[in-house]
Amino acid sequence: MDDRTQMELEAAAFRRLRDHLRGRTDVQNIDLMNLAGFCRNCLSNWYREAAEEKGIALDKAEAREIVYGMPYDEWRSRYQTEANADKLTAFEKSRPQER
Repeated sequence: MDDRTQMELEAAAFRRLRDHLRGRTDVQNIDLMNLAGFCRNCLSNWYREAAEEKGIALDKAEAREIVYGMPYDEWRSRYQTEANADKLTAFEKSRPQER
């Protein structure tokens, strides 16, 4: 497979993941973090970092809007729920320790 085709396939997979997460507003970021070790915010950070590597200025809010499909504060007010104690405990146990 040539590099361009690989990049196109990876981009298509990213868009499908992004769109899937946009549609699964019932899945909270803390659930993703606890199960997979990343969330929508991580994905938006990776997107922003990739843009910066290419010399493209993209701030945190812009990157989050690309992933969430709307401003982050709007998504939070519409869909984010309060994490229960069990989810918070699981998050604290699973999150990477700062170096």
